[in-house]
Amino acid sequence: MTNFLSQNYTDSDDTELVLLSIDGDKKALQTLIIRHQLFVYNLALKMVGNTADAEDITQEVFIKVITALAKFEGKSKFRTWLYRITVNHFLNNKKKNSKLKVVNFESYFNSIDAIPSFDLNDQEEKEFRDTIEEIRINCTSGMLLCLSKEQRMIYILGEMFEIDHNLGAEILGITPGNFRIKLMRTRKDLYNWMNKKCGLVNTANPCRCSKKTRGYIEKGKVDPTSLQFNTRYTAQISDFSKGNAVEFTNTVDELNKKVFQSHPAQTPIQASKIVDEILNNDLIKSILEF
Repeated sequence: MTNFLSQNYTDSDDTELVLLSIDGDKKALQTLIIRHQLFVYNLALKMVGNTADAEDITQEVFIKVITALAKFEGKSKFRTWLYRITVNHFLNNKKKNSKLKVVNFESYFNSIDAIPSFDLNDQEEKEFRDTIEEIRINCTSGMLLCLSKEQRMIYILGEMFEIDHNLGAEILGITPGNFRIKLMRTRKDLYNWMNKKCGLVNTANPCRCSKKTRGYIEKGKVDPTSLQFNTRYTAQISDFSKGNAVEFTNTVDELNKKVFQSHPAQTPIQASKIVDEILNNDLIKSILEF
C-alpha cells in the first residue's frame, strides 16, 4: 500500500499517470485509483461510520475526480487537488448514514450505557479478543459521528492523519490559523466527553470494551463471525500519519490521539470491484475514450 503522507512519496508519478490517463491509458488510470483508494476509503469510513456507504462514496469521489481530470492544470500537487475534491464531496454530500445515526455525544454515550456490562474471565478475554477490538473501533468511530461534518473532517485530517495545518487549510479553503483553532476546539470537545465516559482515556470510568462485549453480541450489534472494522488491514492509521515515527507520550491529547490513530487502515471489501466499476463506467469511458 502506498503511504500517501510519506515525505518520500513521489508526486511526479501522479503527474505522469494523470497525463497517461487523459490520453486514454486505462492501466495508468487503474494505477492512479489504486494509489489513492486507501486514503479516500478510510476518510470515507471515518466520515460515515459504515463500510457500505464508505465504498459507495469512494466510487462516487473517483468518478467525480476522473471526469474533472482534464481540468487538472498542475498548479498544485495532484494529491492536494484530489483531496480537495474528496473533502468537498464529503462535506456537501446529503446522503444519510444508513446504519448509524447519531445526534450528539450525550445521546450516543447514553446508548452505550444502556448496553449491559458483563465481566469476562481470562479464557473469554482470549476467545473474544478480536470482537473486543471490533467494539473498540466501532465505538470510537461512532464518537466521531457526534461531531459536525466539518469538525469530523478537520479532526480526521489534522489529528488522525496529522496533515499539516497549511495543507489542511488549503484542502478546506480556510486559513491555517482557522484550521488550527477549529482543530483545537474539536479536540477539546471530543476529549471532554471521552474523559467523562470512556475507559480508554480515563481509567476511572467504568465503561470497558470487554465488559460490553456480551451485551453487544446479544443485542445483535456485533457479530463475532463477521467483523466489519477489525479486518482487512495490515497497517494502522498511525503508520500513514505524518508523525508515525514519533512515540506517543502520556499527555491527555496524545492518549486521545492514540485511540484513533490505532484504528486500522482498511482496504474496501469490494476494492477490486470498485476499480472495475469505475473503469467500466460509461461516462468515464466516453470522456477518456477507453
